[in-house]
Amino acid sequence: MAEITNHAGAAQGSQQPGLVRGIGLANAISLNMTNMIGVGPFITLPLIVLAMHGPQAILGWILGAILAACDGLVWAELGAAMPEAGGSYFYLKVIYGQQRLGRFLSFLFIWQLTFSAPLSIASGCVGLAQYAGYLFPVLRQTYFSYELPVPAGPVGAFHLAIVFGPATVVAMLCCVTAVVLLYRNIQAVGRLSSVFWLGVMGTLGAVIVTGLTHFHAKLAFTFPAGAFKPSPTFFEGLGAATLIATYDYWGAYSICFLGGEVRRPGWTIPRAVLWSVGLVAALYLMMNISVLGVMPWQEMAGAAGTNVRLSLVAAMMQRVYGNFAGRVIALLVVWTAFASVYSLLLAYSRVPYAAALDGNYFRVFARVHPRHRFPNVSLLVLGAVSTVFCMFQLVDLLAALVVIRILLQFLLQQVGVMVLRRTRPEMERPFRMWFYPWPALMACAGFVYILFERPAFGRELFFAFLIVLTGTALYLLRAYARSEWPFARG
Repeated sequence: MAEITNHAGAAQGSQQPGLVRGIGLANAISLNMTNMIGVGPFITLPLIVLAMHGPQAILGWILGAILAACDGLVWAELGAAMPEAGGSYFYLKVIYGQQRLGRFLSFLFIWQLTFSAPLSIASGCVGLAQYAGYLFPVLRQTYFSYELPVPAGPVGAFHLAIVFGPATVVAMLCCVTAVVLLYRNIQAVGRLSSVFWLGVMGTLGAVIVTGLTHFHAKLAFTFPAGAFKPSPTFFEGLGAATLIATYDYWGAYSICFLGGEVRRPGWTIPRAVLWSVGLVAALYLMMNISVLGVMPWQEMAGAAGTNVRLSLVAAMMQRVYGNFAGRVIALLVVWTAFASVYSLLLAYSRVPYAAALDGNYFRVFARVHPRHRFPNVSLLVLGAVSTVFCMFQLVDLLAALVVIRILLQFLLQQVGVMVLRRTRPEMERPFRMWFYPWPALMACAGFVYILFERPAFGRELFFAFLIVLTGTALYLLRAYARSEWPFARG
């Protein structure tokens, strides 16, 4: 059973300078779910089917759900024990030593977030713009494209696609609009998050109900020969499918980055994380089974390399109800994608702020809006970088994001929660993960599996290596100038 109690003091979170504790449980769940769902499941379903070459792709969604649940228990324990703005930044610092290795790892986390957060935000913007192509086909034109050759040492050279067209402009405008809407106090932001959540639930509900009421078992459960035969090809495909599903499940931890603005955080944060994982996992599985029962998987797999994949559920609704229904659901998916971008920017903008306030990042990020009391500089910078990243292709954004985040955040936390149990047994923990330490160990094993058991992972590992190398060099230069670990004197 979960051990959730109410505590005063550290577990409930001290008031951080410049922030207001105005987020309750309902707002926290809606924020998490909006962040999790976004445009991801609507555009990645054909990609997962293609990765496994059949409806057995549902295994990727199931494995992703198990992984999300195990990882969610890690976030729930850490978030309840250390409810501060910045989430992972604060956890890594405390776990690995605030003035020693933890200071370096928390800085490295912020440095990778400079890349991974805009990748995540831009992926939502690009998905929105590409799906909007169903409504306005002119958006699928390309004005300019360039394959940028990138030497990658032992893994060989690869090309990074840069694309510019009407869809790129729409994606950039999406990012700018989200920044404008977030430029206000946290109570107004929380209310708007709930409104977005209603649109997200309406979109998923429409797809699920349509699929279930027009379901054909023969379509959903006709598997190709050898679909479940254990082989290197099967496990490689499962790894690729689970990597994509993992991207779709991420976001249940969003409220942890806003820990300094949550009411009764020791009670609210774990409930928000776990409810979000459970609800979204159920919705995803129902949606995917219902879509597979209407759209032949062979058609989805064949379309996964074209623009058709970006409007799958619209094509499904059009097939069942006609053109008008297809356009309505496409508009709802655009709404859902924007809601995700909004939630991502809100959560991630608090992380550089927390690090700067702690003296472990550039001081300008510690500024807050004089009236509405939110980290305005951090919000503006992340929004600007995300806008530039909108020129990259969606598939490149997703792969780079998942690998960087696993290596430089999630694995460190999953190991860290076990380290903290041993080094700080006296720490107040309003929530203790169920079945400790198995969820943390299973999350580690799952993330390592999807890192390596998939094709062409060398490119993303090379990106992660560059981020570690440049971040380490930058940290050492700052540490030497400031006489901090490992150059501390006396």
